[in-house]
Amino acid sequence: MTIRVRQQPRNRRCSALRTRVPLVTLALAVASCGSSAAPRTTPESPRTPVASHGTPTPGAASPLPGRTSADAAPATASASPSAPAATCTDRYLSGMTTAQRVGQLLMGGISASQPDQAQLRILRDNHVGSVMLTGRSTAGTTATGKLVDGFRGQADQVAGRRVGLLVSTDQEGGRVQVLSGPGFSAMPSGLTQGSWPVATLRTQAAAWAKELKAAGVDLNLAPVADVVPAALGARNMPIGSFQREYGHTPDVVTSHTGAFAAGFAQSGVMTTLKHFPGLGQVIGNTDTTADVVDSVTTADSASLTPFRAGIQAGSPFVMISSATYTKIDPGHLAAFSPTVIDHLLRGRLGFKGVVISDDLGNAVAVRSFTPAQRAVNFIAAGGDMILTVRPSTIPAMAQGIQTRMGQDASFRAKVDDSVRRILDAKHNAGQLDCG
Repeated sequence: MTIRVRQQPRNRRCSALRTRVPLVTLALAVASCGSSAAPRTTPESPRTPVASHGTPTPGAASPLPGRTSADAAPATASASPSAPAATCTDRYLSGMTTAQRVGQLLMGGISASQPDQAQLRILRDNHVGSVMLTGRSTAGTTATGKLVDGFRGQADQVAGRRVGLLVSTDQEGGRVQVLSGPGFSAMPSGLTQGSWPVATLRTQAAAWAKELKAAGVDLNLAPVADVVPAALGARNMPIGSFQREYGHTPDVVTSHTGAFAAGFAQSGVMTTLKHFPGLGQVIGNTDTTADVVDSVTTADSASLTPFRAGIQAGSPFVMISSATYTKIDPGHLAAFSPTVIDHLLRGRLGFKGVVISDDLGNAVAVRSFTPAQRAVNFIAAGGDMILTVRPSTIPAMAQGIQTRMGQDASFRAKVDDSVRRILDAKHNAGQLDCG
C-alpha cells in the first residue's frame, strides 16, 4: 500500500519561523523551509493506516475559532485532606481547565512528511497534549526536528508555563519505521533483531534512540512484546506477516524487548510495550478487521511474560490491543475492558505507568462504536491516553469525555488520575517547567 504525498507550496516565508504565529502556520512553514528535498512516496506502515493522513477539512484557511466555555475557568483539582505539598505535576494539574485536562488524554496522528493544516488546527483547538508522527518521512533528523520544534512552540500554557507536547512515532524496524533519511539508520525487522545477542541489540537500540532524540521524539511506540507461535507464523496478520515479533517463544521475546527498551532508556527516549495482552495468537489485524478474537490467551499464559518483565523493569507505557480475549473477558474489546486494564494489567502485573490505546480513530475493530464511545469506554476501563490516527475524531472524543465528567464523579477522578500519570511521563521526558 502506498500514500500520495501532496507537494506543499514553496511561497511561505521562512522568516515566519521567527514570529509568534499559529501552530498550523508555523508547522507548515517548518515543513516548507526545513529541508531542501521534497519527501518521496514510500510504502505505508502495516500498522499506520492511510487514513492517518486524512484529507483537508473544509474551511482550513479560516481563522482559529475562539475558545469554548470549558476553557473559561480551571476545573477543581481532586485532593485528599492529607495530601502532601504540591508536586510539579500537581501544580500543572490544578491550574488546568477541564478542556486542557481532556486534551492531555489525547494523542493525535499527524503525517511526518506533510502535516495537514486542518488537522493541526483540530489538535490546537482541543488542547491535544501528544502527537504521533505517522506515515513515512525520508526528511532525516534535522528536518524532522525543526518540524517537531514548530509543534512544541505552540503548546498550551498553564499559569504562564508551557505544557510540553509528548511526540511519538512507530520506529520498530523492518516494515514499521516511520522516520528515515539523513541521520536515521535503516532498522531491521523485529525477527532479525531477535536473532542478535542481547548486548548487540541493546547497543543498537541506544543508537536508534539517539537518532529519535535528535529529531525531537520523546516516545517510541515499540517494542512489540507479542509472542507469535512458530506454527502460526505469517498467518498472524498484525505481527507475524510483517516479521514484527522478536521470536516465537516467551524467553526470546522477553530478553529482546528488554534489551530494546534498556537501550532506549539509556539514550533518554521512552518506550511502549505493545499490544497487551498480546496479538500473537490472533489471525486478523484489528486495524483492518472487525471481531478479532484470541481464544487461547489467559491471565496466566506464558505469553504475558514479556509484559510482566518489562513492567518490572520500569516500562513507562503499555499499549492495549483492540482484540477480544475470550478467556480473560469475552464481553469487551481489551481496550474497553476493566478486567484487562484495571484488574490484570494494573492489579496483577502492577503497572503504574501510562496505559495507551492502540488506534481508536481509524481501526476497523472499533468502528461499531462512535468516537465519543471509544474515548469514554477506554478511560472508564482504566486507560489513560487515547491514540487516534484520525484527528477528525478528536472533537467528538473530547466532548464525550467532558460530558461524562459532568455526569459522573468517579469518572472525573479517573480523568485526573490519568492526566497526572501523563504529566509525570512528560516531567520525566523534560517537557514540564518545574523550576
